[in-house]
Amino acid sequence: MRIEGTSPRHSVRRKSGSVGSGKGGAVFQAPQSSPPDQAAARGTVRAATGIDTILALQGVEDPRFSRKRAVRHAQSMLDTLEEIKADLLAGGVGEGRLNKLMALVTRAHQQADPELEALIEDIELRARVELAKLGRYSG
Repeated sequence: MRIEGTSPRHSVRRKSGSVGSGKGGAVFQAPQSSPPDQAAARGTVRAATGIDTILALQGVEDPRFSRKRAVRHAQSMLDTLEEIKADLLAGGVGEGRLNKLMALVTRAHQQADPELEALIEDIELRARVELAKLGRYSG
């Protein structure tokens, strides 16, 4: 195939007198809308509804994070019990460790799955026994 030129085969030409004449052409008009006060009020309601929805979604916790938090809580209690055991073998338990264990035992935790919950209750029971032996838990 041979290309003979760069100009278009059928050129587009303007009709004379069509530019700026304003005769018979469509006129642009803004669509009729409600007064600005009503429009602003509608936007505010939508924004408030959107914010409420976002806040409600933030309040819903993912079960995976709840499980991770419960595991961290149990791990913290076990670590503190190990530290208390090491302190007992060394000859004395620090007041800070007992306070830490007491805070972990009394801290409310959210319900996880039943097996994990049973395990956490066993760890808490062991921690309460140790605190009672050391005179720090009377529950």
